[in-house]
Amino acid sequence: MFYLVAEIRALIAIIGADLCCKSDHSGRMGKSTTSDAQALIRSLCAAYSATPTNLKIIDLYVIFAVFTAVVQVHVLFFNVYRYLHGNSWDISLQLFPLRSAFLCRTAVLAVCLRIQVNKENKEFKDRPPERAFADFVLCNMVLHLVITNFLG
Repeated sequence: MFYLVAEIRALIAIIGADLCCKSDHSGRMGKSTTSDAQALIRSLCAAYSATPTNLKIIDLYVIFAVFTAVVQVHVLFFNVYRYLHGNSWDISLQLFPLRSAFLCRTAVLAVCLRIQVNKENKEFKDRPPERAFADFVLCNMVLHLVITNFLG
């Protein structure tokens, strides 16, 4: 993960230096070409292809949780829009903000799991991946119990 972050920073620095070289005399920056964006995407894909499979699975889970939370917030805004334009308030959609907040917290716990399972991370070298997964499961159970208790 740290390698990927370093790669992104290096590419941003290269593209930023390229943009500074393309500035005209009026002080405005030149437009970036699509080849720069394509090179950036190719480099990111190449760096991500070296990521282990277990980290890719965790990444998919994080993307799923965040996408589901965004959809639920969108449904809540649609319900508010309907209510403001004279339609009835759908009571079943009232708890959507809590559900989306729960999914965002689950995504944060999954990111913490990804950090602990990553072999390149020096801070958690001594911690086995099984312990990290047990911590993830325990924290998710506590989160589920708190949310379920709060919702009644």
